[in-house]
Amino acid sequence: MRWRSKPEPRQAPAQPSLAEQVAVNLANLQAMLGHSSDLVVRELRAVGNTRTAAVYLDGISDKDKINAYIFHSLLTESNQLPKKPSQEDGSAEDNLLRFMQSHALAVGEVKLAQDWDTVILSVLSGDTVLFVEGHAEALVCGTKGGQHRSVEEPSTQLVIRGPKESFTESIGTNVALVRKRIRSKNLRLETMKIGLVTQTDVAVMYINGIASEKIVKEIKDRLHQIDTDAILESGYIEQWIEDESNTPFPTIYNTERPDTVAGNLLEGRIAIFVDGTPFVLIAPTTFFMHFQSSEDYYQRFPVTSFIRLLRYGAFLIALFGPSVYIAAITFHQEMIPTELLISLAAQRDSVPFPAFIEALLMEVAFEILREAGVRMPRAVGQAVSIVGALVLGQAAVEAGIVSSMMVIVVAITGISSFANPSFGMSLGVRVVRFLMMVAAALFGFYGMAVFSLLILTHMCSLRSFGIPYMSPFAPFILEDHKDTLVRFPHKKLFARPRLISQQNMSRQGTQSRPDEEGS
Repeated sequence: MRWRSKPEPRQAPAQPSLAEQVAVNLANLQAMLGHSSDLVVRELRAVGNTRTAAVYLDGISDKDKINAYIFHSLLTESNQLPKKPSQEDGSAEDNLLRFMQSHALAVGEVKLAQDWDTVILSVLSGDTVLFVEGHAEALVCGTKGGQHRSVEEPSTQLVIRGPKESFTESIGTNVALVRKRIRSKNLRLETMKIGLVTQTDVAVMYINGIASEKIVKEIKDRLHQIDTDAILESGYIEQWIEDESNTPFPTIYNTERPDTVAGNLLEGRIAIFVDGTPFVLIAPTTFFMHFQSSEDYYQRFPVTSFIRLLRYGAFLIALFGPSVYIAAITFHQEMIPTELLISLAAQRDSVPFPAFIEALLMEVAFEILREAGVRMPRAVGQAVSIVGALVLGQAAVEAGIVSSMMVIVVAITGISSFANPSFGMSLGVRVVRFLMMVAAALFGFYGMAVFSLLILTHMCSLRSFGIPYMSPFAPFILEDHKDTLVRFPHKKLFARPRLISQQNMSRQGTQSRPDEEGS
């Protein structure tokens, strides 16, 4: 795998150990957090009239859970401390702390923290930390909460038939949405924190017995070797772990649909969740994955196969549309029917620019309109992009800057680029299209052919965690073509992708179940 290893991640400076005095611990914590105004400190006498202090951050902690399951429980159980500690519990002081952990707190998750790194990270994550007088340890209570966006309909990968749920910015919610669809004990989830400053939660999910152990290990190794201050979105992770960065084509797939993640996990792929973003990464990825939609598996196979072929045709139009027009008008007029050539010549009679400049002006204007429509407020963005395109195109034709045929070509090209289910692939096509236009303007169809071969060669050289990007065409795997250009009926899809899942190939019958002992 062509991926350069990185040095070991940097380590944060060590913090002093916890003190036995609550006042000292509170002073140290406030100093480390810069006396933040959203740091809430609540002191109380609980469990044996012992001085106790609860610390949490306002806004990212669940106040209802804190009040009901920590404060209320501590004050209610304050008179139920055992008089004599058992031999198993050790000293009375240790018995007090263990009693609070196992009897006096009703919150679901309680663990001990013995160093400041754990305490600070817990507070910054939304947990509540309890300092108890006379103990050089702290109790960490799981109270993560705050405001989260509810599960809504996907905004970028819409379907007519299929689930309407999408991921949110909460990694816990996203994992739950996938677990709801795959109720298997072989579903594995491994979490880690990446980013020296942000300490972002990142999780790797796969199905044990189906996913390739080699690929799983490679993904986890690359994640552990990331050395950066901040991870704010899954795009950061994607750019750190991908095999090849110098390419316009995405080698890691991203989606906001839980059913898409579940389907890819069942094929043997690995999902990477990042806290704070609704987009989940899927690896390894092939070129043809970007033309598949989750709805393809919910509709009947003849309709799905036709729509897939339509997407591939739209991809070719989006890539070659303006270039074919430029090459035909500039170098190969004899290939155009006479009647159409006369009409095109009449349209271009008043146009002062060559076909390449004409196409370049219209393509740049269209890209600006598309970008403006995305960035403007939703209430006016769509109207501005549509009306702007109509007015601009009509005005340009009447002013004699471009021909009517060029407006039609650019419009068809732009619409075709929207037919691709993968936004990442659409972005890559938008970049390559301009290079293809340059090749057509310089050398006509010959230049387009040579540049197309260069692109195809580049795509065949790409890898996604060691998996050939153009598989199952390069290398050619006949069995995997049942779900590539077209989709066969579900009853005919016997095997998982050969290069993706190398442990359990069959997905029908008893052989499709992972090895129970190996799980």
